[in-house]
Amino acid sequence: MTDLALIFGAALAAAGGVGLLGAGVLRLLRGRSITVHVTVLLAMTVSAVVAGVAVIAEAMFLSPHDLEVVLITVSAAALVSLAVGWLFARRLATAAVWADQARARERQVEKGRRDLVAWVSHDLRTPLAGLRAMAEALEDRVVADPVTVDEYHRRIRVETDRMTRLVDDLFELSRINAGALRLSLSAVPLGDVVSDALAGTAPLAAARRIRLLSAESGWPTVTASEPELSRVVGNLLLNAVRYTPADGTVWVDAGRDGDVAWLAVADTCGGIPEADLPRLFDVAFRGEPARTPHAGTDPIAGSGGLGLAIVRGLVEAHGGRVDVHNVAEGCRFVVRLPLASGVRSTAGGWRTPVGQAPNSSAMSITYRP
Repeated sequence: MTDLALIFGAALAAAGGVGLLGAGVLRLLRGRSITVHVTVLLAMTVSAVVAGVAVIAEAMFLSPHDLEVVLITVSAAALVSLAVGWLFARRLATAAVWADQARARERQVEKGRRDLVAWVSHDLRTPLAGLRAMAEALEDRVVADPVTVDEYHRRIRVETDRMTRLVDDLFELSRINAGALRLSLSAVPLGDVVSDALAGTAPLAAARRIRLLSAESGWPTVTASEPELSRVVGNLLLNAVRYTPADGTVWVDAGRDGDVAWLAVADTCGGIPEADLPRLFDVAFRGEPARTPHAGTDPIAGSGGLGLAIVRGLVEAHGGRVDVHNVAEGCRFVVRLPLASGVRSTAGGWRTPVGQAPNSSAMSITYRP
């Protein structure tokens, strides 16, 4: 019994010394990754076992051959334990990092939802208050002259259209976030989509004295769903027209880079603050007040800050990406989409939007009120 107690004490002393050394190392490495901590902890445990076995084997006066066999056996087991432990430490670290990132994404999504509810509540409450006031004025005969009545009717229609756009944007965004978006992919000529979008934006550009320019040819054919792609181009054009001052210019061009097609929409808005660029595609983000249109005077306001978020969601659903950066006089949005296989683009000059005559001298299209 005494021999066993001595053996236990000697092994405990050897293992305890290794443990104290390992604790010191862990304290020095307390700022390092989980992988490092788990690896050091495992090495400390294995080393404590090896130290205890080695001390007891030496105390038992084993022959050199037997001592060598014991040490080799213990060392082999230690190497296997360290390798397995290091592998699982990396997996544990990866899982911990993933869980932390997932929590951060969840917090960000929740914040986005709260911001969205706040923005939408504001954007719905404002036109609803105006609609109610005008309806009560008409009902109570507060206004009776034909000119004022017609103006009230026009404003009611404008506010109704604004609310309809907001509801449509919310529905589209909910489809994207819920994964319910179903794309019917086909080869879509990008030039046709841009031409239709320009034609739809032309009246708004004319009201703001903004020139719309686009390339005459050189448009690639992409693999996309045409309705969703039209929504992307339309939202980008509306965004450009909204923030471009009077007598400014919005131009659209496209091309290909290997197996990827790109579409660019640039404007002369004066640029976007660098701090706002990473958040520009976030839900309900509108940037600084100077870039936020006034709902009462802007005919295309009322998107609730959802237009660019929808653009990013639809582009990513196509397997593409959208970026934005500042240029000399404004900003440039670039959408990249898969190029349709077996289709080549052609080079050329400028495209005249639908329903407009080309201006060959300026090589541009100017919409005037």
